[in-house]
Amino acid sequence: MSLVERRRRPPPPPPPLIAGQRLNQAEFHRRYEAMPPQTRAELVGGIVYMPSPLSSDQGESTPDVTTWLNLYRHRTPGLRLADNATVILGEYGEPQPDSLLRIEPERGGACFVNEDNYLTGPPELVAEVAKSSRPFDLGAKRADYERAGVQEYVVVTLDPNDVHWHVRRGPKLVRVRPGRDGLYRSKVFPGLWLDPAALLRGDLAGVLAALDRGLASPEHAAFVARLAAAAARAQRGQ
Repeated sequence: MSLVERRRRPPPPPPPLIAGQRLNQAEFHRRYEAMPPQTRAELVGGIVYMPSPLSSDQGESTPDVTTWLNLYRHRTPGLRLADNATVILGEYGEPQPDSLLRIEPERGGACFVNEDNYLTGPPELVAEVAKSSRPFDLGAKRADYERAGVQEYVVVTLDPNDVHWHVRRGPKLVRVRPGRDGLYRSKVFPGLWLDPAALLRGDLAGVLAALDRGLASPEHAAFVARLAAAAARAQRGQ
């Protein structure tokens, strides 16, 4: 084979991803892009994780969480929602959270879309629905989100059913309990209220009723005004 022919040969495909491998983010991403389209993989703490198939209860709970977040987003201009989207969190982190809610960068958000159209940097809020992955989501993945600077982390666990809501206090994500009325209230997204009992029993109407109360609160109105003011300042600075 001539030198010219060797130069024309395409480079060999990257090796496949294997659960448990230790990789940096760049190599993980290179291999992930070459995997079959149906593949789902995450890099957490520099280790490749390939989730198990979803059970029916987990698959049914995830849309309720996404619906709750999406309706809040629709009533709060300046936010973005994504589900199962790749997020680059640093040299050893590239998860695909079930849902995330973020503030647009021009309004003060820390997560942005890079030149390759991937989310980069910590979203303000990440939500996961976990069953068999419960120890992982509450352990290694929580630690990765903590290191990256995620402000709130919500894990809905199944069998046993529970809601684990974490908020940032200094460098740590700390679990908090609901208020005396049984509702969780987001610190980063005023008006994002959650009735965990309604969520866990599959009562979406009850979840949305609590959310409606939060959206009608003065705190939410003030947050919307702050987002609008931030966008106006960014526009004037251009």
